[in-house]
Amino acid sequence: MNGAESLVHTLLASGVDTCFSNPGTSEMHFVAALDRVPGMRCVLGLFEGVVTGAADGYYRMAEKPAATLLHCGPGLANGLANLHNARRAQSGVVNIVGDQATYHRPHDAPLTADTEGWARPVSGWVRTAMRAATVGADAAVAVQAARTSPGQIATLILPADTAWTDGGEPRAALPVQPAPHVAPNIVQQIARVLRGGEPALLLLGGTALRAGALSSAHRIAAATGARLMAAGSNARVERGRGRVPIDRVPYPVDQAVKALAGIKHLILVGAVDPVGFFAYPGKPGRLAPPDAAVHVLSRAEHDHAEALEHLCDVLGAPAASLPEVARPAGPARGAPTPEAIAQTVAALLPEQAIVVDEAVTTGRGFFPATHGAAPHDWLQLCGGAIGEGIPLAVGAALGAPGRRVVGLQADGSGMYTVQGLWTQARERLDVTTVVFANRKYQILLGELANVGANPGRTALDMLDLGNPDLDWVRLSQGMGVEAARAETCEQLADLLAQSFTRKGPFVIELVI
Repeated sequence: MNGAESLVHTLLASGVDTCFSNPGTSEMHFVAALDRVPGMRCVLGLFEGVVTGAADGYYRMAEKPAATLLHCGPGLANGLANLHNARRAQSGVVNIVGDQATYHRPHDAPLTADTEGWARPVSGWVRTAMRAATVGADAAVAVQAARTSPGQIATLILPADTAWTDGGEPRAALPVQPAPHVAPNIVQQIARVLRGGEPALLLLGGTALRAGALSSAHRIAAATGARLMAAGSNARVERGRGRVPIDRVPYPVDQAVKALAGIKHLILVGAVDPVGFFAYPGKPGRLAPPDAAVHVLSRAEHDHAEALEHLCDVLGAPAASLPEVARPAGPARGAPTPEAIAQTVAALLPEQAIVVDEAVTTGRGFFPATHGAAPHDWLQLCGGAIGEGIPLAVGAALGAPGRRVVGLQADGSGMYTVQGLWTQARERLDVTTVVFANRKYQILLGELANVGANPGRTALDMLDLGNPDLDWVRLSQGMGVEAARAETCEQLADLLAQSFTRKGPFVIELVI
């Protein structure tokens, strides 16, 4: 058995049975081993950013890591943006990155790179295998690291000779410690703050945004008068009818400062003290009031649901009825304004759908407008590196088979990883993607104003996606995905409804 075969055996024994891949020469022995060792589902991406973004989406829904297979340092570099997003989403990913054979590195061949150096900023664990005999042990530790709460990226660099050399030894799965408990004295301290009666906000993130934890948080808020809010960007929120509606910290600094105004105590539950995405002249970087005291109930690695349950017990918080949320009035009619689009999506969203939100500017108001939709999960871009929406939908569909994925996709960011549509077609994934074709980087037009710039023709041309216009129908069809164009809410509603009744992917280009 060679090192590559021991790697596949160990991954499977550790529960990693899906591999998102874009391989090259250094990885050929791993590719060959996948034929000889059954059990691994291999999903090809035509660009490494698709591979890494899909692994992020898979973890969010399957709640276990997938592997990636990337070609040397430059292949890893192509996937770094979505590994950055995955790290911010606290997703567990096992990166397998091929490399030059150990004895070939001194020759400084063209693809030789500081692969470890490139991997470290996005990884919680990095190791280069040195011998075929240790590859299995290295892989077992990599999976253990990826599954360590709250989830982290583990990068195993595999020089080609460690893959092809005989002497590989598969290893069994290593134990993974459960999420740590919050100390009882911390829960007591937070209870005292909440009993004090001063304006308080529970800011939730991570798994505190699952339905059960949200229900506990709602009981606490109802019993104490505290407010609830979610972090601005979240890996997964369980929401819709029958679940606790929760708003997020707004993206624009002025709106966020207004939303957080007046609080005296900021209580963090799997979240961090909110800050603006960027610095702006004359605006604060920290969004909470300067005099607000910050308290931490649970950090990222903790069991947030348990912490909230214990806090409920300490406070004696009884069950609380859910606030009234209006059901969608039905699909909108007429021009596709952001409000009308949100109404239409909310009215038609299937039960247990998975919404992947990279709508950027067009979709700023979609979240609050869809509280009354059918029960669903809402996935966001967590690291701010645009171009993850289409790959995230790939991974989510594979991580939660049988559920319809609805991608809300800005056109400019969609072009970063448009190759993911090909993977959706190849894997016959049930993904409906609505592309908002405003043919501009609309968010950057707003940022020009936010930073006080006075743009001219050259600046505005750099933010324009026209001349020529992108044709998403033809782009999609060229990658094997059926597509159609809509210009009204009536057309959007018809296409959405049709797509939800059929198998496989479908793209709607919505001209706005």
